[in-house]
Amino acid sequence: MDLLLWGVVPYVSLVLLIAGTVWRARYDRFGRTSHSSQLHESKLLRIGSPLFHFGMLFVVLGHVVGLLIPKSWTDAIGVSEHTYHLVAVGIGTVAGLAAAFGIGLLVYRRFKVPAVRRATLRSDHVMYSCLLGAMLLGLAATVLNSTGATDGYNYREGIAPWFRSLFTLAPDYGLMAGAPLAFKLHILFGFALFALIPYSRLVHMFSAPVKYLFRPYVVYRSRDPKATATRAERRGWERVR
Repeated sequence: MDLLLWGVVPYVSLVLLIAGTVWRARYDRFGRTSHSSQLHESKLLRIGSPLFHFGMLFVVLGHVVGLLIPKSWTDAIGVSEHTYHLVAVGIGTVAGLAAAFGIGLLVYRRFKVPAVRRATLRSDHVMYSCLLGAMLLGLAATVLNSTGATDGYNYREGIAPWFRSLFTLAPDYGLMAGAPLAFKLHILFGFALFALIPYSRLVHMFSAPVKYLFRPYVVYRSRDPKATATRAERRGWERVR
């Protein structure tokens, strides 16, 4: 079971992510949007959307630092484990609560406002369930680990090395045997969410208007009011020169 969950599932999730993204790019290029419902309701959206997006930005950055940067690197620059733990828990908790409150508000809006509810896709139900599950389980794992309920488990010595071993195509799935249940469920929900990205509205994260930065300038010329005033009016169509 450990081999299946921590040695096979991550790669299945990655394959579904890549294959789905390529398929959407080739056959559904103009459908890779967030299916915005701002026209139906904007008051709750203005509050929930920034909270969720900015909260998730810091959550993702925290995961990148915690999983990809080895403990020996932070020790080498003089950051003690206690200091790292305080910063990670403090920033992670605030960012996680902001993201969770934001997505909770968006879900409430989606089911409370009739027009938004009618615009909800079937994939949204699965996506919101995985997203909320991953976020709540992550917060639960953080709280339980901070209060000592997990016997002081250090994910930087178990989960982080296992995650980095996935990039070597030789996953050390045995490291996950001692991880608390909350961490395991959080990771599984996360992989499910990654696999769902290309098949849900979350695919809009890959539709950033990068070409906009390199497009030619749009030149705007104002009409000369004097030339317009002295120009004789003519009826009918005028030949284009």
